Amino acid sequence: MRWSVFSLFGFLSLFAAVPSVNAAQDYGVLIISRERLEVATSCEIGVYIQDQLAARLFQEQSTSFNLPPGIVSLRLKLLPGQMPGCNPGMLAPGSQDIQLKAGDVLKYRIAMTQEGMYLKRTGLGY
Repeated sequence: MRWSVFSLFGFLSLFAAVPSVNAAQDYGVLIISRERLEVATSCEIGVYIQDQLAARLFQEQSTSFNLPPGIVSLRLKLLPGQMPGCNPGMLAPGSQDIQLKAGDVLKYRIAMTQEGMYLKRTGLGY
């Protein structure tokens, strides 16, 4: 009788543990880095997710987000600050869409072209 009760509780505990394991994989991790000096400005860069300010990055910083799976709209913008010349321009910068799946760990770095800043995919070990 003791073994049947213990085996029943052990069997039921396996079912109780399954939803918590699946719940840990219901998001993806997005890492945004400004570790390299590719953006030649000392201004603070704002990271907007779905048009909401989510992070502020100075040089040599990075940030990460746990996000639900799906398409994520990202926008980068210079933020006004204490440094001269850091006022944002009149034009709103374009957004960049990233597909995020459950369990993904994606790393992007901030890069610059003549059109402005954008996110460039990079390896996790950079």
